[in-house]
Order: sequence, then structure tokens, then C-alpha cells
Amino acid sequence: MAKELEALSDLRLNSRQARIMEVLRRDQLLAVTQLAEALDVSGETIRRDLRLLSAKGLVEKSHGNVRWRDRSDDQPLQRRMLDNMAAKQAIALAIADEISDGESVFLDTGSTNIYVAQALKGRRNLTIVTNSAPIAQHLSTGEGNRVYLAGGELRADDSAAFGPAAIAFLQQFMVKTAIISASGLDANLGVMDNHLCEADVSRSVLGHAERVIVGADHSKFGRRCLVAAVGFADVDLLVADQKPTGPLGDELERHDVELLIAEPA
Repeated sequence: MAKELEALSDLRLNSRQARIMEVLRRDQLLAVTQLAEALDVSGETIRRDLRLLSAKGLVEKSHGNVRWRDRSDDQPLQRRMLDNMAAKQAIALAIADEISDGESVFLDTGSTNIYVAQALKGRRNLTIVTNSAPIAQHLSTGEGNRVYLAGGELRADDSAAFGPAAIAFLQQFMVKTAIISASGLDANLGVMDNHLCEADVSRSVLGHAERVIVGADHSKFGRRCLVAAVGFADVDLLVADQKPTGPLGDELERHDVELLIAEPA
């Protein structure tokens, strides 16, 4: 688990560096000068950022070019954290702004919620309930924070606990805010997950939180996944990087889900 936590910490990038990763993910290979032009920054700035990203093993530099590194050997959570990174970081900052010092918060596992945990590190006296070891590790060092980590069957790729023991532990708590991640948002089925165990955890905190916040970037809009986790009637606030439109937008409005749009810098 220590290696996983170290890897997650390595992905803490500023908004410009996250944008570099987004551009490279799309284009795969660019000249350094092209990348500087795309981001409207100086060559010196882009080279400084690329040195840092290269040192972290996130990009490959050669002869004036920079390449998106093949991530086939990365752990699944690491790959998910790199997908739409700038959007997820913007969403995380907006969610963190909704949380006050002294608040009690549930956070489930997921790449966006890892960024939420990072964004919450400036808060004080939080009570955190989670089934994610990386999230617990991020927030246990906060000033005055208390962190409660569920036990159960540990999943290897993201160090998250699932199963009856984890759910029984989580249902002991009543929190102010539950922050739930999503693999997809379907107009008919609501918040969706790719794994039954993740959906079970999300459902387990309904009725144990005064409000439910879902953070999801636009790539989740209209995506139908394996398991329906939470209906929109149980969601109070959706934080996204774009406004949902069409049937999805209509259903969110019909269920009085508040929208907060957090555009990447």
C-alpha cells in the first residue's frame, strides 16, 4: 500500500501541468514548441513543467519532442486519475469549497474523490469516514482531523475495503455530507458504477447523511455502466465540469438536483 500512496502523491500537479497531460493524452506526441503554443506559455515555462512530469515518469522527452507515456503497466487507479485530470481537480476544489471546518464527511473510493481528499487538506477538525486507505492517509494528517477507515476485503488496485464488514462499519455513522463518486450518469438509472461492491457502499450511506454530493466530469454523462447505484432523487448536488444537457439534464432538473459547474482553469 505504501507504493500506491506514493504513486498517488506523485500525481499532485498544478492546473497547467494537468492541462499538459490532457493535451498529450489527446495528441500523444508533440514538439515542445507546439505544446507551449497550445497552452500559451513560454518555452521556459513548458520545459520546466516537462522536466517535473518526466521526473515523475508521466511523459517521455526526446529531441525537442514530448510523448504521452504508455501506461499499460500502471495500476488501474493511477490510470483513472490521469483521465480528465484537470476536470477532476477543478471538481474536487469546488466540492472542497462546500465543506466547512469541523464538518463530518463520508468519501467513497474513486479517482475524483482522491483529488477531493487532496483539496480538503487545508480544512481543520474534519471527521472523515471512508473505505479508501489512500483517502484516509491523505486526511489523517490534517489539523484536528479524525479519520475512520472501514475494514473488510481489501481491493488490490486502489486499497479500498468492501464487503459486509465494510458496510456494517460505515452504517454506524451519521455524517453531514456524503461525497459519492460515479462511473456513469444515466438519465433513466441515475448514478452508476462498474462494480456491485462500489454500488453497495454508495447505497449504504443513503439515509446516513444530511446531503449527498456527486462529483462527475463530463465523460460520465450518458454513460450506462454495469450497476445502478444511486437514484437522482437521493442526490442533492452534482458538481461537474460542464452542464448536462438533453435527457440527462432534464432528469436532474426534474429531481431538483442542484448543479455546480467547475470549469478547469
